[in-house]
Amino acid sequence: MNIVVGVTGGIAAYKVVQLVRLLVKDGHEVHVVPTADALRFVGLPTWEAISRHPVTTSVHDDVASVRHVALGQAADLIVVAPATANTLARMAAGLADDLLGTTLLATRAPVLAAPAMHTEMWQHPATQANVATLRDRGIRFIGPESGQLTGDDSGPGRMAEPEQIHAAIAAALRPQDAAGLRIVVSAGGTREPIDPVRYLGNRSSGRQGAAIARAAADRGAEVTLVAAHVDDVVVAELAGIDVRRVGTAAELGQVMREFAPTADVVIMAAAVADYRVAEVAQRKLTKEAANGVPPTLELVENDDILATLARDRREGQTIVGFAAETPETGEDLVERGVRKRRRKGADLLVVNAVGWTQGFESADNTVTIIDARDSVAASASGTKREVADAVVDAVLAVRA
Repeated sequence: MNIVVGVTGGIAAYKVVQLVRLLVKDGHEVHVVPTADALRFVGLPTWEAISRHPVTTSVHDDVASVRHVALGQAADLIVVAPATANTLARMAAGLADDLLGTTLLATRAPVLAAPAMHTEMWQHPATQANVATLRDRGIRFIGPESGQLTGDDSGPGRMAEPEQIHAAIAAALRPQDAAGLRIVVSAGGTREPIDPVRYLGNRSSGRQGAAIARAAADRGAEVTLVAAHVDDVVVAELAGIDVRRVGTAAELGQVMREFAPTADVVIMAAAVADYRVAEVAQRKLTKEAANGVPPTLELVENDDILATLARDRREGQTIVGFAAETPETGEDLVERGVRKRRRKGADLLVVNAVGWTQGFESADNTVTIIDARDSVAASASGTKREVADAVVDAVLAVRA
């Protein structure tokens, strides 16, 4: 693949040397396009030695090959790292007075940006507006992370590590083997109100479902994500995906039933409350009003959304369920997954062990995928994005 790495004038530029090395080691043709300021941090000979290609910042070099547009036209992917506040502003404005600017305007390839700046600059409304503009144009972002910055500062604004950016590039270059599919994914945890202040809920962050939506979209699918209380930071990484917000199990079920009939694949990754309060109090329940007698909450069972979608599936549709369990052993986990898949009628059931420190609110996950023959179709462990790709692989294998 032809990858252009745009390097801009931030101290994190030194980390990009390792990124370029990783990409070259993968066998990619890597062309580094630094800005003039970037060369104040890492010199031109270093970029040429690592990339194994000539490097320039000027639109006036190699004019005969029309280099100022040829790089963008030939690119399969462009990554800008570090993407400084100045760079993001210039990209949003479409400025093209150097080689990186013209390359970005001349490409139809995916663009990935890895922001790096001080916290105040990242959080400034101007920067956030530029990021929103670029996301609307389809530019993807990796980071920034929260951590140690230049000097004594610490906070959000640290560039993602080279290995993280490398993984994001690999994801962006995946084959479009899900192209033509319409996929609906649910994510997050539903909340069932008790009164205007309190609710019954769970610890699901929605990150696994969101990662599945991102993975499917990256592989060419048309994706709708039905998000139950998924953090805005997570949703912000889902450019190009139709996101529908819901709150309760009933709301989630209604939206899923609305979109499921036209979907090729339905993936129920949300943690749906099994029960809701029979009668929601219209005012806050207080100790004063209770006169020392704790309130009694009557619970009623919510509809089984997954079982309903499986029962009503149309011909050729693939239904995928998720189950979070607290098993005693690995065998127990599989047995629970098999029983639940049978009860729900799903084509695939993704089951994972959860606990106080695993599954929920964790960057990583470990899953086992049960198929319609009650066999283990696949297992996956790693980041939630890596698990998401394994789930999409299993779905495509079933459909094949």
